[in-house]
Amino acid sequence: MTRWTFHRSMERIHSKNGTHPSSNPLSSLNFTGDYQKDLELVRQELGQNSDVNIREFSFGQSAVHAAMIYVSGLSDHTLIDQHISQFLLLKDDQAEPFSETDAVSVDDLTNQFLSFRSGMETNDVKEWKPKVLAGYTALLIEGSAIAYLLDTVKKKTRNIEEPVSEALVRGPRVGFTESLDDNTALLRQHGENGDLLMLKFRVGSRVKKELVIAYMKEIADPALVEEVKSRIATINLDYLAESGYVEQLIEDNFLSPFPQVQSTERPDRVISALLDGRVAILLDGTPFALIVPVTFSMLLQSPEDYYERWIPGTFIRFLRFFTAFASMLIPALYISFISFHQGLIPTKLVISIIESRQSVPFPSLIEALIMEISIEILREAGLRLPKPIGPAMGIVGGLIIGQAAVQAGIVSPIMVIVVAVTAISSFAIPSYNLGISLRIIRFLAMFSAAIFGMYGLILFFLLLCSHLVRLESFGVPYVSPAVPYRLRDWKDLFFRFPLKMMKRRPAMLHTKDPVRKG
Repeated sequence: MTRWTFHRSMERIHSKNGTHPSSNPLSSLNFTGDYQKDLELVRQELGQNSDVNIREFSFGQSAVHAAMIYVSGLSDHTLIDQHISQFLLLKDDQAEPFSETDAVSVDDLTNQFLSFRSGMETNDVKEWKPKVLAGYTALLIEGSAIAYLLDTVKKKTRNIEEPVSEALVRGPRVGFTESLDDNTALLRQHGENGDLLMLKFRVGSRVKKELVIAYMKEIADPALVEEVKSRIATINLDYLAESGYVEQLIEDNFLSPFPQVQSTERPDRVISALLDGRVAILLDGTPFALIVPVTFSMLLQSPEDYYERWIPGTFIRFLRFFTAFASMLIPALYISFISFHQGLIPTKLVISIIESRQSVPFPSLIEALIMEISIEILREAGLRLPKPIGPAMGIVGGLIIGQAAVQAGIVSPIMVIVVAVTAISSFAIPSYNLGISLRIIRFLAMFSAAIFGMYGLILFFLLLCSHLVRLESFGVPYVSPAVPYRLRDWKDLFFRFPLKMMKRRPAMLHTKDPVRKG
């Protein structure tokens, strides 16, 4: 019985493709069917790569020459040895000689003989080369102008673990990984849902990567989905290393300090956003998914707000809004009061502050800048150091620098308290991106307060509010539902109403189905 037959004359294949071996010279970068020429073409294209393996052998009674090309480390050697090498090199005395009238397709190779996830055939070297370098195993067979590509990609992934950047007290302990297939599977595993659609794109001009757009077919606004597709289609970059590249290329206003796309490692946050009518973007090679559109209030919310009862959930949410404004404005308020409006401070407190500042040679702005910059350096250093010593260095460094600065008379004790409260408040913000934005705005507010006092701070705050009102994320106002005013959506803004009262999806998303089932 013949184990493997193929069309050696290739007349049927070329008639199907509209080409003939004589019309495909070596210079055209197409396989010709001449085994030696094709092998030489392979060596010219890939031979200079030390990790590319080219194994030549012959099989069958007619000793047909063949070559197997794969990349070490990316291709699964076990799969190659068990399902390709052993099969091709197996001698069968009962095998019939290859017939010029017998043809074989890639389906015959992969479905009837070889157990692979997928396979394809091509005679175009430009299409064949990147597949081999991505982990596919290519087969060149004497007499065939078609190169067979078999999926032997061995992806390097880590186990599913708890998200590091979004820790919760109560909630799932599952986070995305760097594997796109694992991430899409995690979304599917949240429950049976036939409405969840996932559209796959290939992005990157030189290095191709897979990107998936996920949304609920019966909920998401079709105009929003089309807008996301069009922005993804306009991406023209050599390589998208991480979803942060996608975020920067599709956001509405790149000059704004505020993030207009939400990034998350949590599948539960993504599936909740999809059920609200939003769209998720997942990129292969990163555990961070993107959610669009986003509002300012979303960045101050946590999945834990909904896992707890509505009263503690509302209290914690109020606390986050307070800490967001505190981390942004407390140093500026201190500077304005000390430099311009001492009369607004209670008498006993102002006397205490003046006494503590008698030995400080710097004005309040320089004093605040010294401490704030020191804290920012300590924060960044703590992130870059190894995990076992990073937190310890931050705590010890803060205590030592603060105490030494006070004893040296560089800063006052009240300034250390102000900076400490500001830093602690910034740690309570659940979104890392928003935390960075508020830290930048904090310095701008400090300069405004140092120049014009409370008037400058109020003017700066009004300009900031004006910018936020004008800002949009994929057509949705950034500060909605506050502006434009929608009282119905306030059930999930500063407050978190009981789930029984939250039956409608946000009106700003223009969903096809505005009512939550329940």
